[in-house]
Amino acid sequence: MKNFIQTLKNIWSIEELRSRILTTLALLLVFRIGSYIVLPGIDAQALAAANEGGGGLAGLLNLFTGGAFNRASIFSLGIMPYISASIIMQLMGIAVPTIQKMQKEGESGRKKINQYTRFLTIVITGFQAPGYIAASVPESARLYDTPFWWVTVIVILTSGTLFVMWLGERITDRGVGNGISLLIMIGIIAGLPGAFFQEVVAATGPEGSGLVMLLIELIALLIVIAATVALVQAVRRVPIQFPKRQVGNRQYSEGARQYIPLKVNSAGVMPIIFAQAIMFVPLYIAQYSDSQTGFIVELANFAGFWYNAIFFVMVVAFTYFYTAITVNPNQMADDLKRNGGFIPGVKPGRSTADFLDTVLSRITLPGAIFLGLIAILPVFALQAGVKQAFSIFFGGTSLLIMVGVILDTLQQIESYLLMRHYDGLMKTGKLAGRASTFGMAG
Repeated sequence: MKNFIQTLKNIWSIEELRSRILTTLALLLVFRIGSYIVLPGIDAQALAAANEGGGGLAGLLNLFTGGAFNRASIFSLGIMPYISASIIMQLMGIAVPTIQKMQKEGESGRKKINQYTRFLTIVITGFQAPGYIAASVPESARLYDTPFWWVTVIVILTSGTLFVMWLGERITDRGVGNGISLLIMIGIIAGLPGAFFQEVVAATGPEGSGLVMLLIELIALLIVIAATVALVQAVRRVPIQFPKRQVGNRQYSEGARQYIPLKVNSAGVMPIIFAQAIMFVPLYIAQYSDSQTGFIVELANFAGFWYNAIFFVMVVAFTYFYTAITVNPNQMADDLKRNGGFIPGVKPGRSTADFLDTVLSRITLPGAIFLGLIAILPVFALQAGVKQAFSIFFGGTSLLIMVGVILDTLQQIESYLLMRHYDGLMKTGKLAGRASTFGMAG
C-alpha cells in the first residue's frame, strides 16, 4: 500500500503527466454529461417506459454507448459510426490501390486517410440516424413528428457523433491513452455498477442464490479477467541477432541479441467486432419479422446454440484473417535483412519470412480458440444463473476492450514514470505495449 501511494505521488509530481490525466478526465466527463442530454422533441419518460427491460440488439448497442442509446441522447450513436468507417477504410487498404498508395506516403497519407474516414463517418451516421429514430424511438415518445423535426434530430445525431470523434482525438493528442478506445471503455464501465448492484440484490433476495454463489461468481470473474490479461499480454519471442560493427579500431555495436515479440493475439478485439457486426444481420431481420420460429430466429437468440456456435467459428476465422492483414512476415524479414539482422539458424530473406509465418500460424491457433471461447463466455455465465446485465462482463467484446485499453493506458503512464527515473507501476515484469515491433532482451 505504501508503494502504491508513493507511485501516485510520483505520477502527480510529473507536471506533463498530471496535465494529461486531468485533461483526459475532463473530456471523459464531457462525454458522460452529453450521454444524458436527450434529443429535442422526445419524451424521456415515455421512452424509458418503452425501453424498460430491453435486451438483445438494443442492449448490446446500449452497452457501447454508456446508456446513451436507450436514452435517445445527442450521443446515441456514439463513436460506433467512426469505428465502422475506420474498419471500411482498413479493408479498402487491402483492395484499393489508391488507399494502399496513401498508406505508404507517411504522415501526409495518414492525414488524407483520416480525412476520408471522417467524411465516411458522416455518410454512415446520415444513414444510421433515421433508422435509429424509426426503430428505437416509439411514436408515443415523439412529441413532434414533422419533416423539420426529423431533419433536426438527424443533424444533431450526426453532429454528436462527430463531436465524440473530436473528443477521442483530443484525448489521444493531449491526454493519456487512445481516446477512441477510452470512450468505448468508459461507456462499458458505466453499466458495471448498476449491473453488479442488480446481481447483489438478486443474490440476496428471497429467491436468490445467496452470498456464497455471489462470491463464486466474483472469483470466476477474476479468473476470466486474469486469463484475458494473459491472452492480451502473451508473446512468442523470436530471437534475432545483429552482427558486430567495427570501424577501424572502434567497435560501435556489441552484437546484442534482441527479440521479435509476436503476439499470441495480434488481432486484438477486432475479430469479435467483425463477427458481431455480421451476427447483427439476423438480429435485424428477426426484429422486423412476424415469425417466431425458423433458423433466422434461432440465430437471433443470444443464448442459443447456433448463434454461439457460428459466432465462435467466425471469431476464429476472423482472427486468422485480421492477423494476416496486420502482421506481414515478408516486410519483417526485409527489415531485418536491411538492418543486417538475422534469426539464428535461419537464412535471411525468404527463409526468414517463411519461418516467421510458420511461428505466427502456430501461435495464432490457440490464441484464436481462446479468443472464441472468451467471446461466448457470457452465455455460459447466463446459463449458470448470472443476470444478463452482469453476464456480459464475463467475456466478449466488453471484457477484451476494458482489459486492452486499461493495459495500454497503464503502459503509457509507466513510460512517463520510467523516463523521469521513477519506479514503474510494476516491480516485476513489464506491461507490453501494442505499438512495439522489436523488444530488447529482458
